[in-house]
Amino acid sequence: MTSSRLGLNCFEHDMGGTDSAGSSLISAPNGSLDGLLAADHNSMRIAQIAPLAERVPPKLYGGTERVVAWLIDELVELGHDVTLFASGDSRTRGKLQPVWPRALRLGRPRSDPAAAMTALLETVAQQADKFDVVHAHIDWLHLPLLSRLGVPFVTTMHGRLDLPGLSDVLRNFPGAPFVSISDNQRLPLRSANWLGTVYHGLPAEMFRPNFRRGSHLAFLGRLTSEKGPEAAIRIAEAAGMPLRIAAKVPRGERGYFSERLQPRIDGTHIQLSGEVNDATKEGFLGEAAALLFPINWPEPFGLVMIEAMACGTPVIAFRSGSVPEVIDDGVTGFIVEGEEEAVEGVKRLGALDRRKVRARFEQRFTAKRMAQDYVRLYQQLSRAGTAPQSALAD
Repeated sequence: MTSSRLGLNCFEHDMGGTDSAGSSLISAPNGSLDGLLAADHNSMRIAQIAPLAERVPPKLYGGTERVVAWLIDELVELGHDVTLFASGDSRTRGKLQPVWPRALRLGRPRSDPAAAMTALLETVAQQADKFDVVHAHIDWLHLPLLSRLGVPFVTTMHGRLDLPGLSDVLRNFPGAPFVSISDNQRLPLRSANWLGTVYHGLPAEMFRPNFRRGSHLAFLGRLTSEKGPEAAIRIAEAAGMPLRIAAKVPRGERGYFSERLQPRIDGTHIQLSGEVNDATKEGFLGEAAALLFPINWPEPFGLVMIEAMACGTPVIAFRSGSVPEVIDDGVTGFIVEGEEEAVEGVKRLGALDRRKVRARFEQRFTAKRMAQDYVRLYQQLSRAGTAPQSALAD
């Protein structure tokens, strides 16, 4: 099935074509994205279904919930009527439909996740016919329900798709429409009904850029082996620069942390803080010379990369997953093949202009652009009444 990609790097794709996955590409001259996406501007009734693990937006960690919050804010700004189905402690510019009192990860006493999700799906089922389109962010759980309700819906997949069993699930829902957050993400499930790729975006005013080059490197993310914290430590040590780590230690990774990471954290050259929030993230990223992103997995998007770019901070990232789609090599950072190239990248940071890093963020990765991309999808789905196989192919 064909699909179309939105949120494109207009600097690399100045003519239409196809990507390596056979997807149709839509490109536009610099500054003309608004015109490309303009359709009719009638207000739509849009439901957003968020995960229940974190509130929307999350207090600390929670990439999906954060993106959902930004998307809703921009949709409301564009004049749409948006209802968020989420935990009761969520905050939104749209209308909140609480389905469970508190988000599951930090809620006390602990709740049964299956019970919470059952409540979510029942609430959606009762109200689905009120909306022009339903946009789900909860992986696969809603598919049996929404496929039978007759309301136009779309699912954004936020995680990795190379896990066992996913293709078996997909075969049961051949017409269900999906959106990927990078072209690379969809490769394990090429036969899915991909309507397009919509890159994440964040509010342009969220972070103030810092155009002074810092004297240390930064690592921000979960402390798991696939995120590459050990490689980040080795790169910083080889480059002779301090490393500041702001990270969450997942409950199931505490053994990994105590055995592989904690002995390397000396509090001076390698420093660890806890999770950062939006207020402290600006300083953490903006004061760094670069963000290290030495991933060892097929990263679906990598929100922290565009957060760093919003601060004017370049990214040194391993070539894996979405990285080549997000980083403009030699402009917003360096795409490297391993630790040795990463060390060389650190030495070449002076060749990058932090003002250009911020400018490229504003051109490619704002929440307004993300919302406009989704609105075009919603309009196509709503007019069709059901999910077409390629809603954006034209």
